[in-house]
Amino acid sequence: MAYHYAKFGAQIIITARRLEALKKVAQKCVKLGAQKMMYMTGDMSDPADPERVVKYAVEKLGGLDFLVLNHVGDTNVEFWNRDADHVRSLMQVNFVSYTQMTAAALPALETSAGSIIVVSSMAGKLASPFVAPYTSTKFAMNGFFGAMQSELAMQKSNVSVSIMILGLIDTESAMRKIRGFSTMTAYPASEAALSIIKAGASRQKEAYYPWFHYFTCLINNVFPFLKDLLLSGLSKDNKD
Repeated sequence: MAYHYAKFGAQIIITARRLEALKKVAQKCVKLGAQKMMYMTGDMSDPADPERVVKYAVEKLGGLDFLVLNHVGDTNVEFWNRDADHVRSLMQVNFVSYTQMTAAALPALETSAGSIIVVSSMAGKLASPFVAPYTSTKFAMNGFFGAMQSELAMQKSNVSVSIMILGLIDTESAMRKIRGFSTMTAYPASEAALSIIKAGASRQKEAYYPWFHYFTCLINNVFPFLKDLLLSGLSKDNKD
């Protein structure tokens, strides 16, 4: 997403835990045409960091047009191992920190009539086995920001909230984690990133990538037993 924004000549601030990774992305963004490019380290498992990152961005940019929420905590693809502490820590990274960053960014976004882009997942629409902690955070995210869309509309706010529902994307970490658990087709990360940006720029309330997953969710709502049939086959394959 940073690379696409850079090509559009945007002013960008990115955050992640690893300083060297941030530097590499920032250098490429400058080459691609970013008008201004900055970065800062942050760990969203630390309750103090979400607000700190947003305050830094607003101060350095002099305002904010888009807040893109896309960070995710590490979790294994496996049957739930009854580790409630992991669920709690993942909820902080995948959900609570999103609300913290949103709260900190809203004053600047209200000034600019800006947009919040929330990157979610099909796991937040269809309860997914092997990733129970992860899917719970995505359901929480969809519920919170869906409610927030309604509240902002009732308050006649000029801030938009776009929820992007992603299918399986071919990032290195995703491909490594699902090996042996899924044979689903993975789709290009660069295309997914551009779809996310377009959804936010056009102020869509909800968008899907790939687009046909809209119908996947629709069919599941009408015929929920189909998912059980598919999962029973997957469970058998997994045992074999």
